[in-house]
Amino acid sequence: MSFEKLNLSEPIQRALKSEGYTNPTPIQAKSIPILLDHKDLLGCAQTGTGKTAAFAIPIIQSILNNPSSPGRQKRIRALVLCPTRELAAQIDKSFTVYGRYTNIKSTVIFGGVPQRPQQEILKQGVDILTATPGRLLDLIGQGLISLDKLEWFVLDEADLMLDMGFIPDIKRIIAHLPSKRQSVFLSATMPPDAVKLASTILHKPVSVDVTEQISSADDINQSIFFVNKPDKGALLIDVLNHNNIDNALVFTRTKHGADKVARSLNKAGIQSQAIHGNKTQNSRTKALGDFKSRRTRVLVATDIAARGIDVSGLQMVINYELPNVAEMYVHRIGRTGRAGAGGTALSFCDTLEKPHLAEIHKLLAKKIPVATDFKSINQVNSQLSQIKTPLNQLNNMKTGKVKFFNREKGFGFIKDDESGQDYFVHKNGLVDHIKDGDEVSYELEKGPKGMNAVKVKVKNR
Repeated sequence: MSFEKLNLSEPIQRALKSEGYTNPTPIQAKSIPILLDHKDLLGCAQTGTGKTAAFAIPIIQSILNNPSSPGRQKRIRALVLCPTRELAAQIDKSFTVYGRYTNIKSTVIFGGVPQRPQQEILKQGVDILTATPGRLLDLIGQGLISLDKLEWFVLDEADLMLDMGFIPDIKRIIAHLPSKRQSVFLSATMPPDAVKLASTILHKPVSVDVTEQISSADDINQSIFFVNKPDKGALLIDVLNHNNIDNALVFTRTKHGADKVARSLNKAGIQSQAIHGNKTQNSRTKALGDFKSRRTRVLVATDIAARGIDVSGLQMVINYELPNVAEMYVHRIGRTGRAGAGGTALSFCDTLEKPHLAEIHKLLAKKIPVATDFKSINQVNSQLSQIKTPLNQLNNMKTGKVKFFNREKGFGFIKDDESGQDYFVHKNGLVDHIKDGDEVSYELEKGPKGMNAVKVKVKNR
């Protein structure tokens, strides 16, 4: 099927051709006809499937079919609600692109920046508003936004909205919407809370599910390195330096971790910036802009940014740390291989992350192959002092210091050198004559109450 067969207006067709779009993605091919037929939609689709166009194009078409009266100020006819500032900006950009040959006006509002410029645009009148919940409620409360004439309501990335605790805000916003409207509910996953929320928003919806078509991420070349946690930094630098990688998006689990990785890369001469929730909106916008324009080679981000970053031609996604939720792996690597294009995703896995990897393999219904086609596999083996075997045969040895051991009761604790975490160790896991303060190597084994230290060996003894 081509876009030409969807009976779209000439201005939309021209905009799509300008972007080089000829055939819709699966979510677009299924959703656009449903929405043009004035039905509510319940859509389940992962990031990177082209779902923004799946609702943006029908909204623009609907407004073109029923234009505002000439001379009257525009009113908000469509509202798109999403969880993050980056995603809101990206959605608004899509409306601008697809509606470039029309007189439809769209804008975006979110927190973290002064509201006055947003307020001035709203006063001039807009057809389509994309917003994050907090700023929208603020402006509604100030009497600066009215939604009583709304015709379309889209809730995007609903599962992430729930994870971020936006349910009360969403319910407050819904209370301001007219009951007669067309609604779209989009989510990467459909947990029970999402289904329950959808039932309060949609009226006799048509369901579209394309998750099975991309859950294996077939368009993305995936591979994994097994590496000790302390060696991840050196491995990342080595991968970036020896594989002709022009740009890469690196994911960490924490904001502190993102800052630390960015500093390490900059120190190694690899221009990098971090983006996460603690950054001001101006710094986040600048970091993303620098990355898109190739002024910055590497962008280091947390999971919240995983669904709000859209960079054309992104060469590689690197999971510096595996996510603890398997679905987030798909969201992360979906930043490359957008809308069916090819891409590369590389992941680093240490001992404690192996349970996360097992969950990812279960979701993908296949195992991610061990990296063999990156030059760094040879470089790292010769550079990292703690790696004595090939990366796919690494042992699980860690190092630490005996913090306390009660020989009478037969248990103690070892303080890990890297994380500073204390690990429980019982007498059977210790060598004879061990004492407090001894430097030791050990492995971790899952016990009934957490990870325990086993196979303890005293250094230099």
